[in-house]
Amino acid sequence: MEPILKKEEIAELLAAIKSGQVSTDLQGDDKRFSNVNVTALNLFQMARSSEEQHRIPNLDIILDAFAQNFAITLTNHLQRTFTITRTEITTIEFQEYLMSQKNSGAISVLNLEPLKNGALVALDSELCFSLIEIMLGASTELAPIHLERKPTTIELNVLKSIIAKACLDIDKAFTQVIKIKSSIVKIESNSRLVSIAEPDAEVLIGHFKIQVGSLSGMFDIVFPITTLDPVREQLRDLLTIKTIRQSGWQELLISKLQEMSTTVIAQSGTITLPVKKIMNFKKGDIINIDYDPNAPLKILVEDNLKFFAIPGTISGKKAIHLTGVYDSGEHNENR
Repeated sequence: MEPILKKEEIAELLAAIKSGQVSTDLQGDDKRFSNVNVTALNLFQMARSSEEQHRIPNLDIILDAFAQNFAITLTNHLQRTFTITRTEITTIEFQEYLMSQKNSGAISVLNLEPLKNGALVALDSELCFSLIEIMLGASTELAPIHLERKPTTIELNVLKSIIAKACLDIDKAFTQVIKIKSSIVKIESNSRLVSIAEPDAEVLIGHFKIQVGSLSGMFDIVFPITTLDPVREQLRDLLTIKTIRQSGWQELLISKLQEMSTTVIAQSGTITLPVKKIMNFKKGDIINIDYDPNAPLKILVEDNLKFFAIPGTISGKKAIHLTGVYDSGEHNENR
């Protein structure tokens, strides 16, 4: 086993190398390593594992919800049956992604208020021209359209209505996590004219395949990691009991319960009698009740004591004035 240098010995060795007393050139048998190819290790840009690609937990649930909603929206809007499937989620540097989009058809910059940095929606060229043809009334059975050019300004404006509908479905997908209001900042065909993050910033990309009839295409939704960081905890808790308790169902149930009717009774006193005696009651009988007229009334809500009150009248009608709230804990202690 090779001896391990002490801290002082390492310091002396580094000082000797710096001063030139120790050569760093290969000597003797060490020359067998001179032809070895060495690959530099970049500690700041390590290879991304599949786990790192999903550092934003449960984002796939949000993207799948978007895909389902957007397919329904397009089907209703264009009266054609659309199918949208999320194919994968990847992570890459923003500049590297833009370089891969040189031949894209249309890239929309979105504002995701109140989230910062926004997002991109990028449609491939084939999908752009196919959607335009369908919006103008073409059959879905036509062959895929391949044009060796970028969409014109007019064509981009036609596609803008489709992206606007995608914004609504993005909002709907994120509702279970945070209420956002997305909008189109601009739509471009040149990837060099869009920017939502620093060139070396990490972005997370949801890749989707869209199909209608014999036509199909791909589009991406690009989120800078910094955009999703503020909702990381909400996404992590998306499927937990905590989130279920805080979901819209709880608010809906509470609001409905508050609108329900209930029975309130102002009770002066009670008496317990045998059934036989009650059966023999007749007009004119007097029943003695163990009740102090100066004592407060008991107010029962669904037969449960909740308040105390004193009787009175308002505008010639009987009324009660609440004087206290029944505390079951305090009552038990007094007993």
